[in-house]
Formats: sequence, C-alpha cells, structure tokens
Amino acid sequence: MQNLAPIALFVYNRPQHTERTIKFLQQNLLAADSRLYIFSDGPKTQNDEEKVNEVRSFIKTIEGFKSIKIIESKTNKGLANSVIEGVTQLNQTYGQVIVFEDDLVSSPHTLTYFNEALNRYRDEEKVMHIGAYMYHLKNENLPESFFYRAASSWGWATWQSAWQHFEPNIDKLLAQFDRQKINEFSIEGTMNFWKQMKEFKHGKNNSWAIRWYASIFLKGGLTLNPSQSLVNNIGHDGTGVHSGINDIYNVIINPRPIKKFPEKIEEHKEAYVAIKHFLAHRKGSLWARIKRYINEKLN
Repeated sequence: MQNLAPIALFVYNRPQHTERTIKFLQQNLLAADSRLYIFSDGPKTQNDEEKVNEVRSFIKTIEGFKSIKIIESKTNKGLANSVIEGVTQLNQTYGQVIVFEDDLVSSPHTLTYFNEALNRYRDEEKVMHIGAYMYHLKNENLPESFFYRAASSWGWATWQSAWQHFEPNIDKLLAQFDRQKINEFSIEGTMNFWKQMKEFKHGKNNSWAIRWYASIFLKGGLTLNPSQSLVNNIGHDGTGVHSGINDIYNVIINPRPIKKFPEKIEEHKEAYVAIKHFLAHRKGSLWARIKRYINEKLN
C-alpha cells in the first residue's frame, strides 16, 4: 500500500502506558513502513519532571518504524494545544495523519484500516474522520464498518481537506446550535456532548475533541467506525489527566482485519440505534452505579 499516512503519537508522563502503546503499534502490519512522529509535552510541575524524563528516555530507544522523529516541548502546552499543533503540522506536510495518544492498545490491523480508509474516502468531502474505537455494541448484525456522526478521539485519522474545517473558537461553534441541533449532536440526550461544549466555554475542560466533533457535525460531516473496536483505552486507571477509573468503555479488540467498507456515504441507521442504546444504558442500574462510585472513591 503506497502513500501511508504518518502517525502522530502524543505522550506526556506515563512511561508504562507509553511502552504498551508502542509495543502494540510495533506489532501492526504496516508499522515498518510508517513514519512515526512523537510529540512529548513538557512538565506542568516539578513533580511531573521525573516521569516526563522517563518517557523521553524510553521514546529514544524505539525501533520498528520507517522513521522516528521526536518533538520535545520545553514548556507544558497541554494535550489540546499539543494535538492541534501536531495534527495541523503533519496534515500540512503530508495531507493526512493518524493520531494516537499514550494510552491506546491497538490491533495488528489498525494501521491497515486507517490507511485503507484514508485512501478510499480521500475525495469524499462528507467523510471527515476515521475512528478506530467503538463501544461494546449488542447488535450482532452490523456491518464491519459504518458511518456515524460523532468522532471518537481514541485512535483516529483525518485529511488536511477535513481538518481545515476545525474550528477551535467555542463561541463560533456554540452560536451555530439550536435546540434541534443540540438534540442531534448529543445523540438525543444520551451522551453529554453538549455539556462538554458548555464546560469548555466555562473553562472546566480543555477538550480539542469536543470542538473537532462539533466542527464535523456543523459541516454535516460523517465519521467512519468499525463495529468492533480496533483499539482499547488503557488510561482509565486513574493515571490520565482527563480520565477517571472506569470500565464501561473497556472493549475486546477485534482480532480480524476490516475487509468491508460502506459504499453509501450516509449514517448507518441500525448502528446509530445500537450506539444510542449503549449510551442510554451504559451506566447500568442504580446499584451498579453506586458500586462503581464507591470503587472510584476507594481507589
């Protein structure tokens, strides 16, 4: 496969997670032919310095890719600024990019899926984002991959032609929503996407991902997704900057390659229903929620 997209990997202060992410990436069938760019953010506090240096020592030992370039920041940019800058830079150079953070384990077929999809939908203006993560859905009859409206940030890819529509300004985004759009954006109120938008506005989160999804949504864009996840997030163990301890989103990675891609460029209705059902019931019964809350507090 020619014209492979570069991989952007964003790392910070989690050496063990970074090592696992790399180990699984190295096992990808296209790893040896892929360029890897590692963006290492600078420490926020003196306490972070040791772990940041540990990560930086490790990334200098990495092998198994076509080329490896490390970009170390002296200052702490934060994840959002790091991602926006890195993705913009690689898109401008290569016209496309695959994005990983330091807490994702992947299938050996994940890079293949990304590159095949990038090549297949390159000229489809409506397709703006390729995601590798998918919730554990109950519907057995879904196709191997499908289009959906929301963008997952756990392993993804895009093109410069789509990324140029990324709108970082929250006020410009918020101004374009009415009640119906809010309902559609939040998967009929089953997901807290709109809450994340308002929290960003009030400085309670610094999410690049919610602004990227909003940018796609407002352009009428679609995201490609596998029906069985090609990545799993290992960051929900309390070590992440933005993630608590949680197992709702834990998935078993699909061991098989994705062979079938949708021909029709439209949201898959059954997949939408299956995702909405998962989101509506994801927290389980009241008792399950209380148990999980107690576990989080104990940890």
